Amino acid sequence: MDANDYELRYFRDTYAPGAKGSAPMPAMNRILYCHAGAFTTCGDETRAVDQAWHGTDAVTITAGAEGAEVWRWELADKSFSPVTGLGKGIESQMMLCGSMDTIDAATQWLMRCDSVKFPPNGCAFTHTHQGPGIRVLREGKIRIDAEGASHHYAPGDPWFEAGPDPVFAQAAEQGCSCFVRVMILPRELKGKSSIHYVNAEDREKPKSQRYKGYIDEFIEH
Repeated sequence: MDANDYELRYFRDTYAPGAKGSAPMPAMNRILYCHAGAFTTCGDETRAVDQAWHGTDAVTITAGAEGAEVWRWELADKSFSPVTGLGKGIESQMMLCGSMDTIDAATQWLMRCDSVKFPPNGCAFTHTHQGPGIRVLREGKIRIDAEGASHHYAPGDPWFEAGPDPVFAQAAEQGCSCFVRVMILPRELKGKSSIHYVNAEDREKPKSQRYKGYIDEFIEH
């Protein structure tokens, strides 16, 4: 199947205390990140704040006693309808989707979830990545310069980066800024950085951003 047949989708699912999905979400490559509260999968795996889960089988989620806000990424065939009607006490919305046409369909892929944190006034020098992905700002504020335009994001805002397009990121002057992202990358990058700095003079400069890895799993497509 061609990479053009796939897209990465990002959903925000808010569970009331103890709410449980009325039916399993269909099998597909999926990452669930716990932004608030806690949740348990039907396989009795629990995730708390700032923890992530990856699976390929059908799955049902049950929120903890305080509820949960789950950030959900799915690598889906474009012909599949987005899954948002999860059940009573659950509000779900697809926030963003992006095409996979910038990654080579002939290669084997992996699905990565990590976070990037900046100190006050930190930046990521102009760079590209080896695959597409969706980022969601978790704290602070950030400006993203790409394709001749600047975009400002606040907590909860998502954005898509295709990968080969040069990007410059500037964090806010006050407080730390952090985003969580899911990217689809070539398998040979397992455990390795996907970033490439565009300007040679930036490659040896000290970098202010810090990374935290959650998921780095081979996937089938």
